[in-house]
Amino acid sequence: MFTRFRAGAAVLAAVLVAGPFAPAAQAQQSGKVLRVALVQEIDHLNPFLASFASSTMIGRMTWEFLTLPSAEDNTPSPGLATSWTTSDDKLTWTYQIRQGLKWSDGQPVTAKDAAFTFNRIMTDEKAQEANGTYVENFASVTAPDDHTLVIRTKAPQASMTAIDVPIVPEHVWAGIGDMNDAKTDSVPVVGVGDGPFLITEYRPNELVRLKANPDYWRGKAKYDELQFISYKNADAAVNALRNDEVDLVNRLTATQFDQLKHESGIAVNQATGRRYRELLINPGAQNAAHQPIGDGNAALKDVRVRKAIAQAIDPQTLIDKVLGGYGQLGGGLVPAAFPLYHWEPAPNQRYKFDQAAAAAALDAAGYRTGPGGTRVGPDGKPLELRLLGRASEDFAQRGSDYIVSWLGGIGIKVTKQLVSDNEVQDRTDNGDYDLAFSGWGTSPDPDYVLSKQTCAALPATSGSSSSASLFCDAEFDSLYQRESTELDQTKRADLVKQAQARYYDQVPSLVLDYDNPLEAYRADRFTSFPKQPANTGNIMEQSGYWSFYGAVPAEGGGGGGGLPAGAWIGIGAAVVVVVVIGGVTASRRRKSADDQE
Repeated sequence: MFTRFRAGAAVLAAVLVAGPFAPAAQAQQSGKVLRVALVQEIDHLNPFLASFASSTMIGRMTWEFLTLPSAEDNTPSPGLATSWTTSDDKLTWTYQIRQGLKWSDGQPVTAKDAAFTFNRIMTDEKAQEANGTYVENFASVTAPDDHTLVIRTKAPQASMTAIDVPIVPEHVWAGIGDMNDAKTDSVPVVGVGDGPFLITEYRPNELVRLKANPDYWRGKAKYDELQFISYKNADAAVNALRNDEVDLVNRLTATQFDQLKHESGIAVNQATGRRYRELLINPGAQNAAHQPIGDGNAALKDVRVRKAIAQAIDPQTLIDKVLGGYGQLGGGLVPAAFPLYHWEPAPNQRYKFDQAAAAAALDAAGYRTGPGGTRVGPDGKPLELRLLGRASEDFAQRGSDYIVSWLGGIGIKVTKQLVSDNEVQDRTDNGDYDLAFSGWGTSPDPDYVLSKQTCAALPATSGSSSSASLFCDAEFDSLYQRESTELDQTKRADLVKQAQARYYDQVPSLVLDYDNPLEAYRADRFTSFPKQPANTGNIMEQSGYWSFYGAVPAEGGGGGGGLPAGAWIGIGAAVVVVVVIGGVTASRRRKSADDQE
């Protein structure tokens, strides 16, 4: 669990969440090891709560899914389910569960584990945090026998072959009363899996160690151990790559990527991105009871102001100057990597960078220029906004200066607030922001990312991370409901695009770009990694486990080494350590606004 800091504390220690695998891990590991640098934090290993891209990536190694997007083209492929059928009325889905599988503790994997997983999410509010939207339309989930899972829905549901929920062992998780309990991140709980890798050690903000599952149904991976090692930033991770301390790094800056292109023993990958980057514009944060929450500037409730802000910003300049050209101009919530559902605004719909027009729109809305050049609203209050971003992120550091300048040019005074990842997430969850850099990784099926923008996703209480944008709009909700129940693919795609067009028009956020993931790996240790989709996709942060499971060690490479279990990872090595202060190991993390899945 993440440790919160208190003033005046003087105790500094590493936190080890130990389990049954730890004693055997005290010696140096032998065999082939893939070492992966993490430059984003882990919020949870508990799959019911995990929302960071890093956390869900590790979860995909550990627990199998009913189905998962194929490595070739993201189409649904068998996982725990070998086949599936639907009733004539499209309300009952029957999945045949793979036979002969065992959990890593020897217990059989059955349909009852899948039924337990979904029912726990349906009935436990805390278990809904990461994946609750997938089951909102479920009427019942049963396992009539060990090899048959039956899901009945209230209305037809188009995403039934794209339920991105890891299936966990009932005999382990049924004993968990409170999902927020620290033990849900411990190795005895998260270490029991059926995926291609099994968690054997977890040191928060330092290391996650996994061993290749020798009994995995697809066969054991071609190497023995997978390590995720935490670094403070991409610079530290790149140095580790150059020094042969890690084998794979992602989230590179354009400068780092361009430099690594020419280095011996290192290969690079520029992928088609499945993430969108956005500027949140607080539309008037509210909870599920439609009561105001947070301290956002009331002027942003006015869609005319939000549109003026969008018109005063030049995303192409951010792509060119901050991302080094490694990105595609944003539009809808579904990136261009998924062309069936991607929506692009028409030329007459797109917010064009035009500060004169933006200023005129603010004049028309009643926000006149006041003393000192700052606009004043109809209520007499100056139009002053805060821009929230992650201090550790290159894009926020550099992009914020452009935003401040552009909005200053139309009379909106903006103050930068670059803070810790944790503070960004806490404040955006609470509605305590005006503008904020954020972003999401999307799945091939659009249902999840759209559902996070609905009124139903509004938080029950301030501080919940259920909503992506704190947006609530009846027209958007209607379009979402229609697309989620439309099984005709062509008709559904049209509704998905209409929903994105409505979101774009209401501007609870401005999608700035779709990043090109920039990655590098030690080609002298690993010769290849499967990409998703094939040839053009990314290696890390896939909608599946293909890259890590299918990694091929080089002849004589990928051997030995890695970190010895239980070893202290020094601050001097730029690895983030966990700080325990005053003996308090603190409350649970929320997902970083830029690392969400």
